[in-house]
Amino acid sequence: MPSSTESSGLSEAHLEVWASLATLLERLPAALDAQLQRDSGLTHFEHGLLFALDSAGDRTLRMSTLAGYASSTLSRLSRAISRLERKGLVRRQVDPSDGRVTLAVLTDEGHDLLIRSTPAHHALVERLVFDALTPQQVRQLGIIAGRLAQAVDPAETWSPGGARVRSA
Repeated sequence: MPSSTESSGLSEAHLEVWASLATLLERLPAALDAQLQRDSGLTHFEHGLLFALDSAGDRTLRMSTLAGYASSTLSRLSRAISRLERKGLVRRQVDPSDGRVTLAVLTDEGHDLLIRSTPAHHALVERLVFDALTPQQVRQLGIIAGRLAQAVDPAETWSPGGARVRSA
């Protein structure tokens, strides 16, 4: 009878790494969501949308651009924006320069909530991710995460400052 590593097609070493990564992929989003829900009533995904909008000129982005930044389908994004609209954090408007385009606009209330929620969120990210690593490991993690993201989807991604960059 073949062992589980033989039937999986992964070597023992790769299976060990994959088990660690898969565990991280389950635990980290849950921890981030729990903190943000508790402190601000937002999911990690919603917080990321507010953060991207806040970083954009005029706190406004095309819905399609925001979906790209969030690695989201337009359908998932639309549902999230609807939730944020009901809370008064975002509004949609037709692009005055192109009536076929819908814009997402961060409201003053959305900006204020983002300002209040970001310090505790960033503190949790520091504790869960960066405190566990050396400076060299942090640089390596950035390179590795970029390469993995590129392997999954070669589309451009969001970066701080609102610029779109290719993954490393």
